[in-house]
Amino acid sequence: MPLFSSRSGRRPRIEPALDDAELARVLGRLSKRNGSGKAADVTLVASLLEATGDDWDRRGHRLSVLAEATVDSGIATAWLDREPENADALVLHSWTGLARGLRDGHLEDAGELVAHCHRAAGLRPDDPLPWVALIGVARIERYRQNEVNALWREATGRDSWHREAYLQMLAYLSPEEGGSRALVLDFVDAVRSRIPANAPCAAVELTAAVEQYQGLLAQGGVRAMTAGQLWGGGQIAAALDQAAALWAKPGFFQHAAAQADLNVLAYALCAAGRAADAHPVFEALQGVVTPWPWDVDGPAVQRYEQHLAKAERGRQGGIGGM
Repeated sequence: MPLFSSRSGRRPRIEPALDDAELARVLGRLSKRNGSGKAADVTLVASLLEATGDDWDRRGHRLSVLAEATVDSGIATAWLDREPENADALVLHSWTGLARGLRDGHLEDAGELVAHCHRAAGLRPDDPLPWVALIGVARIERYRQNEVNALWREATGRDSWHREAYLQMLAYLSPEEGGSRALVLDFVDAVRSRIPANAPCAAVELTAAVEQYQGLLAQGGVRAMTAGQLWGGGQIAAALDQAAALWAKPGFFQHAAAQADLNVLAYALCAAGRAADAHPVFEALQGVVTPWPWDVDGPAVQRYEQHLAKAERGRQGGIGGM
């Protein structure tokens, strides 16, 4: 039997834009120019963000992807130099600085980044992204909890279910960044019952569970050996059951990063030894791979392929987990 059946879609590959065709087009044109035409690059990026309008969910997806893709290109700086009072330019510059800071472990100029975020918020008061970016700053600068809570209220007051806001808060609270597992669990418990099942932030609980599972694996020894028990009962099992029943249904998710959340679900099901249940999720993904969560113990695409193969076998009566 071939590794990839005709039902599993195209060969697995990493696509940062996910299924956003316009964003993919812009990223493709930027990569071909390789920073050779800053003015044209700025125009290209500015046009995309202007066309996004007040779709805060898609705007968040596009800005975060563009920031990662252009982090060392100078495009954000060139745009801000050209239009220092443009809210989009300010937010992209802030997100690019944040992406660089998260990569390097420190911010080049935290004060400037904060000032740009506040300026962007003043120019476009309804936009949650400047406030979400400030939560990212808080991750690196380790703001006090009450300060971060204030930023959280600003962000979610503008968009209650903003996916990136929830993920940034989750990261701030994580033990890997100076928080604790108890803080993560308290946060998830506080928001779980209020989040609509198909909201852009619906994967926050499952994301936290995958991070906990990977943390147990990283500890090695008995913790790693028993990590699979995390999926066996209680609220995490219930959340996984609900996600498996709903998320891969056509049209259930409408948010821009839905395929990223489906990657989390496919990984979690495989980790729980439910490879057969992961098969519909792999089908829905059509081969679109996100680096996380697959890349913690090897190349993401390779790990995805391995578990896709297990899902194919499981669908036909085999078994197989992580």
